[in-house]
Amino acid sequence: MDEAIKAISSDGFVLISAVSTRELTERARAIHKSTPVVTAALGRTLSATSILGSEMKKKGASLTVRINGGGPAGSIIAVSDDEGNVRGYVQNPRAQAPRIEEGKLNVGAVVGNTGRLSVIKDFAEGEPYTGHSMLRSGEIAEDIAAYLAESEQIPTACGLGVLVGNDRSVLVAGGYVVQLLPGAPDEVISAVERNVEQTGAVTDVLASGGIEALLQSVMKGFSPKIIDRRTIEYRCSCSRDGVASAISGLVRSEIEDMRKKGEAIEVTCKYCDAAYTFSNKELETLNPG
Repeated sequence: MDEAIKAISSDGFVLISAVSTRELTERARAIHKSTPVVTAALGRTLSATSILGSEMKKKGASLTVRINGGGPAGSIIAVSDDEGNVRGYVQNPRAQAPRIEEGKLNVGAVVGNTGRLSVIKDFAEGEPYTGHSMLRSGEIAEDIAAYLAESEQIPTACGLGVLVGNDRSVLVAGGYVVQLLPGAPDEVISAVERNVEQTGAVTDVLASGGIEALLQSVMKGFSPKIIDRRTIEYRCSCSRDGVASAISGLVRSEIEDMRKKGEAIEVTCKYCDAAYTFSNKELETLNPG
């Protein structure tokens, strides 16, 4: 069971959101049949997007993170609803990158660092808000922290991790975003920085103690109070009606070309493994002209 926890320090100066996302990251890997390094990149993006999405605080709202760093993986997209449930897509799930020292997956190389990170907030009314920042490393966590510091003007630290087994399945995944709230004194800032450094690799902490251990490590000495706790999952919003609506929006000539083939067409959602089939007769009714 994947989980999200939010907590605040007893002094009110430090806020943390942490997620464990092994199951949803494994679901994404199985859908996209990604290589280990791409699984790590997509999994980190899903974790961060889940955290940011749960901050939307409006029913029906959604948040999209798009990353395109110029690396062989191409664009990475993750979408979260207002509860932190996510879905994701990667342009080239078969991309490879040589491992770095100590056998670690080279996420930065497969993502690239010459592009930008975009965050689109859709509050289900009016025009969505879009913010951008240039990528720092392509390792995702540093890039998310930089975006939040620039866009929200709140000092932020982010840790993300995905551990992939020899069989390519996801063993551990998750992460955290910790933010300093207005008025935080220097000693609090120094303590948070020290905790983040001592916490080290997210996957090591999650593997040994789970999400609670991760939260307590980053918030050591701050007596954190949990203010929200919920389960999260890989959840796609696609539907047959939605796909039919998209087809009906095509120009009449395009639908006619489909019909002339005389066969049913199958449309597969790029976020999940759902496939929707439409007969030749159904195509006639979608855009009658």
